[in-house]
Amino acid sequence: MTRGRIASGIVLVLALAGCATGPLGFLWTGTRDGEVAPPPDYRSWPRFLSTIDRHDAAQVREIYVNPIGATARAGQPFPEGTIFVMEIYQARPHSDGAPAFDPSGRLVKGPLTKLFVMAKGDGWGAGVEPASLRNGDWVYSAFLPDHRTPADDDLDACRGCHRPLAKKDFVHRYDEYFLRR
Repeated sequence: MTRGRIASGIVLVLALAGCATGPLGFLWTGTRDGEVAPPPDYRSWPRFLSTIDRHDAAQVREIYVNPIGATARAGQPFPEGTIFVMEIYQARPHSDGAPAFDPSGRLVKGPLTKLFVMAKGDGWGAGVEPASLRNGDWVYSAFLPDHRTPADDDLDACRGCHRPLAKKDFVHRYDEYFLRR
């Protein structure tokens, strides 16, 4: 065997090994919308913000950012390899059907209904069509509460909601995060 073939073989083995765990250190299937699953240890990550009550949707949201994303600096985009995981909980209903509130006025968290993942990698969002829905290098996924079963959410809706935030790296509550950090 020539040195070139040996080197090519080593590169191929390393590339295949990298695909098995992905560049972010966990099992994943790809770099497009719907293909990045929530990493099993995401609850050990820093909170992006404390609990977010969405009165309009009767939801409580918990958002985690991986350690790579937690290195971001105000005024800068989040680094490649950033992952956000957002847990969506249904607000617990009061006996009259309206959302229940705790003594501090916060919504009472009910059952987990979905998880959303927002992940950033070099060139990941380049294939999104139409181009008007591209969110830089971000891709989105949605899962049922078991963390494995893909949800049938329209991920273009995620893109459309984040699209106006291009100057904030497509991240909701960007300014709030850096003010509180």
